Amino acid sequence: MKQFVTFIQKEFHHIFRDKRTMMILLGMPIIQIILFGFAITTEVKNSRIAICDLSKDNITRSIIDRISASKYFEVAEYLNKPGEITTLFREGNTNLVICFSDQFNENLLHTGKAQVQLIADATDPNTATTLINYATAIIASSQQDLLKQMNIPFRISTETKFLYNPQMKGAYNFVPGVLGMILMLICAMMTSIAIVREKETGTMEVLLVSPMKPILIILAKVVPYFVISCVNFVTVLLLSVFVLGVPVAGSLFWLILVSMLFIFVSLALGLLVSTLTESQMAAMLISGMAFMMPVMLLSGMMFPIENMPLPLQWLSNIIPAKWFIIAVKNLMIKGTGISAVIKEIIILSIMACVILIISLSNFKKRLE
Repeated sequence: MKQFVTFIQKEFHHIFRDKRTMMILLGMPIIQIILFGFAITTEVKNSRIAICDLSKDNITRSIIDRISASKYFEVAEYLNKPGEITTLFREGNTNLVICFSDQFNENLLHTGKAQVQLIADATDPNTATTLINYATAIIASSQQDLLKQMNIPFRISTETKFLYNPQMKGAYNFVPGVLGMILMLICAMMTSIAIVREKETGTMEVLLVSPMKPILIILAKVVPYFVISCVNFVTVLLLSVFVLGVPVAGSLFWLILVSMLFIFVSLALGLLVSTLTESQMAAMLISGMAFMMPVMLLSGMMFPIENMPLPLQWLSNIIPAKWFIIAVKNLMIKGTGISAVIKEIIILSIMACVILIISLSNFKKRLE
């Protein structure tokens, strides 16, 4: 029995000695419960919307006040003319526009009818449908209150319009997210494992004493996964267009360029993981858990980011897949030009440079 207890103590010493494993074992459950508890929700809150009030009368203002007071909406823009709506959606500054018809109050009093148009960005059909339902319910509630106050029969009708995805196909939403997740996992996970495998088997030192420079050896390990990722990108893109019916509404050239940039960022992340781990198992755990979960939960792939608490919204800004998914939706589905994704390209470029510098610097230190 004493020997058994001694062996147990030895195993505990082995576990406690590996600080990275301890962080994974004890820290990952905490991270998971926080992410799953706050990020996964079907409720849409604090969604950015715009108001186009052509009438500007007492009734429209009362409805707008009720919409503004709702926890579901955050009025971000007030438009002066309907021509600004398309530009606003293309810039990605709103998810819904509520447009009141001209002479709203007079139409209600004289004809008993007035119209409100609800225009939603349907690149995420689930969110668009939810926002339309929320807005319709608030308008209907306002109508009931006005009926009691005015004691005259009238009806406020709502007209809905879904931009970019009028058929409400779910593929329009998940294709950019799946594309980002596939590229991230293949580039980051497989690159980190391939490099760590050389370190784990002791062949990395043999490679480094060869006539080739260390940077060329690293590039030689990375290039095959870059090529495989490019093939996967083309495959997913072809299936999306010809099987799922998701169009490439914008420039194919810029879509490919942004994807190549994202692949480069993912490869740099894989190199970074390889400098932090000594075993393939640890590299797989870090790549799988630290990359896959944030991509699924914090990139906007499955759940709207604006629904999350502010700390998680800030955390989502360091997830490369978030910016890639936004850029792909703009270029592929909305058909915007390069000017609409300059911000995303700059952020991904900065991420690529910073991660690559840290990875190469750390890699040299570890080898010394």
